[in-house]
Amino acid sequence: MILIENTCISDDIEDQEFVCNLDKCKGACCVEGDSGAPLDEDELAILDEIYPQVEPYLTEAGKKVIAAEGTWTKDWDGDYVTPIINGRECAYAIYDQKGILKCAIEEAYNNGKISYKKPISCHLYPIRVTKYEQYHALNYDRWEICSPACSLGQQLKVPVYKFLKDPLIRAYGEDWYRQLSDEIDERQQSRANGHEKGE
Repeated sequence: MILIENTCISDDIEDQEFVCNLDKCKGACCVEGDSGAPLDEDELAILDEIYPQVEPYLTEAGKKVIAAEGTWTKDWDGDYVTPIINGRECAYAIYDQKGILKCAIEEAYNNGKISYKKPISCHLYPIRVTKYEQYHALNYDRWEICSPACSLGQQLKVPVYKFLKDPLIRAYGEDWYRQLSDEIDERQQSRANGHEKGE
């Protein structure tokens, strides 16, 4: 466990390796699951505001669901989420020429139409953040559909916290990320020194 400011970070975020492999998983995280992507309360107004710029990228099914339910909704737990189509894919999901699911919001961002990349929960995945009154708990989420990403991460030797550097900085700032990197470097150096002494 790593403690930085008001965050409690699971050791898995240091130890596990992960690099998204869209050619293998086809963006399955946009389809699988029990509800839409989790949303922070401050993202609700953003989705309302950017919708006119995002709408041209959406599928007809996505437009229809958003017209009926709004740009965001609540799940059975009362949490804010993106709407989903027929209990399946996110309303903001679109297919590219290879049949890979991508995010219409991110496509609008990549094309310079908006300054909001995508919901932070999507950007941070496979880290899931649980927000308590006094602190945030950052945990590594294990999901079978991401096994290709785990394999690629192991092959490339990229730990979760390095793969997610940009979204972690987006969520908590550059100084926070620097503290996290320094703490992990110190832990790894300490372990290495202990191993050398043991030899």
